[in-house]
Amino acid sequence: MRLFRHASAGAGDRGAVVAIGNFDGVHRGHQAVIGMAGTRARALGAPHAVLTFEPHPRRLFKPDEPPFRLTPFRAKARAIEALGVDLLFALHFDHAFARASAESFIHEVLIKGLGVREVVVGYDFVFGNRRRGTPSLLTEMGASLGFAVTIVRPVQEADGTIYSSTRIREHLVAGRARAAAALLGRFWEIEGRVERGDQRGRHLGFPTANLGLDDYLRPATGVYAVRATLEGGVLHAGVANFGYRPTLEGTALRFEAHLFDFAGDLYGSHLRVALIEHLREERKFPGLDALKAQIAEDAAKARAVLAKEG
Repeated sequence: MRLFRHASAGAGDRGAVVAIGNFDGVHRGHQAVIGMAGTRARALGAPHAVLTFEPHPRRLFKPDEPPFRLTPFRAKARAIEALGVDLLFALHFDHAFARASAESFIHEVLIKGLGVREVVVGYDFVFGNRRRGTPSLLTEMGASLGFAVTIVRPVQEADGTIYSSTRIREHLVAGRARAAAALLGRFWEIEGRVERGDQRGRHLGFPTANLGLDDYLRPATGVYAVRATLEGGVLHAGVANFGYRPTLEGTALRFEAHLFDFAGDLYGSHLRVALIEHLREERKFPGLDALKAQIAEDAAKARAVLAKEG
């Protein structure tokens, strides 16, 4: 997959079938939109492309809101690439871009910049100044400007619940890691560079890899069974704590993962940690011996949970 930070396709990349959206989470509903673009691209012998926006518009319009991203750009791009996309256009979303009309977006980005052959969007996609652009407007203008439009209907769970990033966030904040995974189509991950901590975990006999959360949504605090992916794709089972570490008089939120049967140095390396199951809430223990005993119990429970995953 080739990545572009601008809406200017070369001659060989024009005429693509382009899925458009924010795609935070790249969940099953997003996958249906991107997958439909792939189906149409193969049928037409055209490039398969995705057009998205960074930073997320919500960050621009509501900068003081708590972090909410399910997939910061690196994670989003990797998930999109896994769907077999040829071209990813990630356009910078700022106030000037937000002020542009929906009609301008169609003329300047889709026609002049990309020369799209077909556009694929979800039923609820909106764009342009004051969100006045709709799938209906795309269809109407596409008919006159020479590109087709495919609108993907809602993708639903068995109980009729529509797949949505909002619903996934609700599950994660409530500690329902498996319910979130069912909507995502994979377990939710936190990734980043391993930071040097205070090494209290090492002193307790359980060394941890510390990851900053940056723009990631803050899930429920507590202890999780996790699977970590190291650089090179090596997988390790583990147990992680997300919280304030009250027994250690902590004051800041930290995400710390202990990888089972791993003795290497991870400082500075890139790590992805998937939340498999929320094991318990965070709580304060009467002393370090009680905390150490609980960590051992958590680790044993995490091993048992992960063994069932295969």
